[in-house]
Amino acid sequence: MSSNIFRQSSFIESSIGNVQNSLLEGSLFVVIVLFVFLMNVRTTVISLTALPLSLLVSVLVLYYMGLTINTMSLGGMAISIGSLVDDAIVDVENVFKRMRENKALPAQEQRPALEVVYQASREVRMPILNSTLIIVVSFVPLFFLSGMEGRMLAPLGIAFIVALFASTVVALTLTPVLCSCLLGRKGAEGKDFQESVVARKLKGVYSILLHKAVEHRYAVLSATGVLFLFSLIVFATLGRSFLPPFNEGSFTINVSTLPGISLEESDRIGRQAERLIMQVPEIQTVARKTGRAELDEHVLGVNESEMEAPFLLAERGREEVMDDVRRKLSALSGANIEIGQPISHRINAMLSGTEANIAIKLFGTDLNRMFAIGNQIRNAVKDIEGLADLNVEQQVERPQLIVSPRRELLARYGITLPEFNEYISVMFGGEVVGQVYDDGKYFDLAVKASGESRAGTTEIGNLTIDAAGGKIPLSYVADIRSTMAPNTINRENAERKLVISSNVSGRDLRGAVNEMQAVIREQIELPEGYHIEFGGQFESEQAASRTLLFASLMSLLVIFLLLFHEFKDVKESGIILLNLPLALIGGVVILWLARGEISIPAVIGFISLFGIATRNGMLLISRYKQLLAEGASVREAVLQGSLDRLNPIIMTALTSALALIPLALNGDLPGNEIQSPMAIVILGGLLTSTFLNGFIIPVVYLMKSRTDS
Repeated sequence: MSSNIFRQSSFIESSIGNVQNSLLEGSLFVVIVLFVFLMNVRTTVISLTALPLSLLVSVLVLYYMGLTINTMSLGGMAISIGSLVDDAIVDVENVFKRMRENKALPAQEQRPALEVVYQASREVRMPILNSTLIIVVSFVPLFFLSGMEGRMLAPLGIAFIVALFASTVVALTLTPVLCSCLLGRKGAEGKDFQESVVARKLKGVYSILLHKAVEHRYAVLSATGVLFLFSLIVFATLGRSFLPPFNEGSFTINVSTLPGISLEESDRIGRQAERLIMQVPEIQTVARKTGRAELDEHVLGVNESEMEAPFLLAERGREEVMDDVRRKLSALSGANIEIGQPISHRINAMLSGTEANIAIKLFGTDLNRMFAIGNQIRNAVKDIEGLADLNVEQQVERPQLIVSPRRELLARYGITLPEFNEYISVMFGGEVVGQVYDDGKYFDLAVKASGESRAGTTEIGNLTIDAAGGKIPLSYVADIRSTMAPNTINRENAERKLVISSNVSGRDLRGAVNEMQAVIREQIELPEGYHIEFGGQFESEQAASRTLLFASLMSLLVIFLLLFHEFKDVKESGIILLNLPLALIGGVVILWLARGEISIPAVIGFISLFGIATRNGMLLISRYKQLLAEGASVREAVLQGSLDRLNPIIMTALTSALALIPLALNGDLPGNEIQSPMAIVILGGLLTSTFLNGFIIPVVYLMKSRTDS
């Protein structure tokens, strides 16, 4: 006997463990990047201080907000792990550079270390604060999501924003203090502030490439335009889905036959299904329940069996094993098969009332006609690639007994309608009148008519009911007849409904639905009064996409206003927003290379990426304006400013990007499924936006200056 078929606690513990590992591995990448670029223990320690403090503050804030530490909140922290040190890096790097410049001056011209730290921190204070606000604004669309996806993703967004705000507070307060204590100590020499070999080499290479880019600006812009156009084409070809599939470690398999089958026959089919499932090598045990009580919150008819089959993956992936289970169960003739996973099944049930990815809802009036049309739809779409577990809801007519009271006769015999209803309820449903104690347990004692008394219409008519003058046969005051009626009546918005359900395997959800809609329009002609609606994950994906599109447009408007507030120039604000298409290139291409799909987490990744990517442009433009204010020419300001900001830009990009690698690479592990598409998009987008930003922003800024002059 196995007592551990499927426990949500196992999935939750595994998920939290995997996210924690990703968080720790991401932190390690951050440490490596900082030390390689700074080659200074003190600056590395100062920058890293923001990491544990920000996470600690995040945990405390989440606790006081009444939120728990779960896979989503931990995922938000894991995604933010690289960004948490970004503000501190910008501050520390600028202080480090100013200290180096100060030490290079003659002794009589050197300023006090505290003054240098103060001025260096002031230079980057507003860019740090505004870039944080922009990133927060870019995450706001996540909170516009409603329904299940909104409740699922909100903790992730809250954790990310809280951690980011905490890191900004640390960068603006504690980091300058630590810089003055550790970097401004007495006895520090110029060699203590030397650039690392990596930083010097990068600046040398970048200086050469930047001069070439400025000389061949039209070629650079044209090449970038081609890349952007290519990314748009690729984006249009990517598949669409709602949420990535979870890896829950167990299959939930539903086997259903026609209603009216006996429990013994249904049990026999269930045992046969168990034997077929056990032929799959990755599955070692199966648990089954056939039918469930009518008052159960997840009621099952006698004709339905639900099985849990834990699996251990080795050489084959989850989709391959699932397809193998489908092939094995196809030997069950006359049975509908539906395969999913425990939590995914329940998500689908919440979305559309069916446990499949897609629900085609057929609305009409006549059940027999609806069932015939449902089978026509099934036959029309069954050959579409990627459809699996295609079933028509088992609504069929069964023999039913109707007992209709004759009101005038009830009144003649002195029987009220409530008394008649109570009598029928007791005779057929039973009434608990007491309890029996046996072997330490209590059992309800119910009274109802015997099986022989309810064998047919004649026997039921002979049942006696209390009247004013004594007992009379039930047939005296009621019409009793046998008829055919639906075994179940499903309605939505007061309309009778029949569901044709299907899962998707090996292709994207929206592509499958679009093809189904085209086939149905072409081959199925619906009678007057009948219509079709598509539900399930497809419906939720469309609604969520519309919400995110509107919210992201509002978010971009707010980002532009923040940039305009900072720079007071429409053109400069627009130049910074060039990072958005530059980021889109990498996000789309890496998603395409990873054979990913545009899911809701991926869309949120794109929106968040746009906010993160603007930081680099802000650092460049703010430095250009500082140098111009000091009297430099536009060309000198652009070339020197780009070199000055190279280190912090590359360091912040690498820490943010490399910290996401564990999540991006381990997307198939429990707990990482939602965060992985976000991490992949942000990772790819940061790489291209950082690389192209270093050339496109200087080139466009110079062109803008020439136009202005």
